Amino acid sequence: MIEIIDYGAGNLRSVLKGLEAVGAEVRLCSDPAALDSACGVVFPGQGAFETSADQLEKMGFVEPLRRYIQQDRPYLGICLGLQLLFETSHEAPGKFGLGIFKGGNQTFKPGKKIPHMGWNSVHWKKKSNFNLDLPQDSFFYFVHSYFPVPDDPEIIAGITDYEEPFCSAIQRGNLAAVQFHPEKSQKMGLGLLKNFVDLCQKKG
Repeated sequence: MIEIIDYGAGNLRSVLKGLEAVGAEVRLCSDPAALDSACGVVFPGQGAFETSADQLEKMGFVEPLRRYIQQDRPYLGICLGLQLLFETSHEAPGKFGLGIFKGGNQTFKPGKKIPHMGWNSVHWKKKSNFNLDLPQDSFFYFVHSYFPVPDDPEIIAGITDYEEPFCSAIQRGNLAAVQFHPEKSQKMGLGLLKNFVDLCQKKG
């Protein structure tokens, strides 16, 4: 079973439907104990860094989620599910994320329309099980004001340009996380979700 972490964020149903469309056995999960038996975990989310971090802590997800990821089990983060993997965010000074990776999140330089909303391309920096069959410079749908700045450049899997280049995807082992919304990205997005489901089925 693939578990979608349900911590009160929006957009969960569209992620659920996207995964079901590519053959996943999937459900919304509000019980941290369910991660122990999951074949895969999806952490989607839209909203504020601080609110989401507080809600994860309140529901008891922080340590089970850290433990799950440290075991190198299949994980897909979407939007906030990417940003919260890092330590901090300019959006919420003093509030800490999961700290899986060193680094933080920042916003775009002054003068740009924020949020960055609409279709944009991802230039893949490396190939993995998540994007193996996706074309270079594939287009995906974005809605965000912040983006991660990893300390370790080796985890950067995709770069997008919004008058300045930014990290739009990371990957390490069986973990991938993306700033765009695959569930809103039609063929390319479903392709990425299918790759994740295939990985979960192999590992499960």
